[in-house]
Amino acid sequence: MSGDRMVRTARRMLAGLAFAIAGGACAATTDVTPGGFRVALRVETAVSAERVHEALAHPERWWSSRHTWSGSAANLSLVPDASGCFCERWNGNAVEHGRVVFVARGQVLRLSAALGPLQALGVNGVLTYATTSKEGRTTLETTYRVSGDPSAQLDRLATAVDGVLDEQVRRLVRYLETGAPE
Repeated sequence: MSGDRMVRTARRMLAGLAFAIAGGACAATTDVTPGGFRVALRVETAVSAERVHEALAHPERWWSSRHTWSGSAANLSLVPDASGCFCERWNGNAVEHGRVVFVARGQVLRLSAALGPLQALGVNGVLTYATTSKEGRTTLETTYRVSGDPSAQLDRLATAVDGVLDEQVRRLVRYLETGAPE
């Protein structure tokens, strides 16, 4: 590798690291196979765990409209109770993005959710939002585990799903800290 190319590569790596540090997020996609993957995101905020969980129940306030079937996050809703629906309704149409399977108020919200195009692949997805608080800071750990038949070639979708989930978590934190997701 030439000296110029090594410098350019190092600069790109440092820029990426600076972006991750500035965003306060730590993300990792692991266990990537044709039959599944795991996305884990970790962010910190000065907002209380209770406030994080309150906001999670209102995806219409922070979820990106680009990642909805209707084109408008205003059509989203989430009922934070066992069997509660993370749904989208518009013009007589509806989609269930996920179903709440576990709630520990202010601590954990877990959904069974094959999000977006994963729904048509017949896969299983488990989306967990877990919070812990320490010294006036709240850590939000978001984990999304997806598994299915290897013919679904989930390894090809892992990076895109990681990007979408990362975007949503960043929007949530911006909403919590500033009142606006963008």
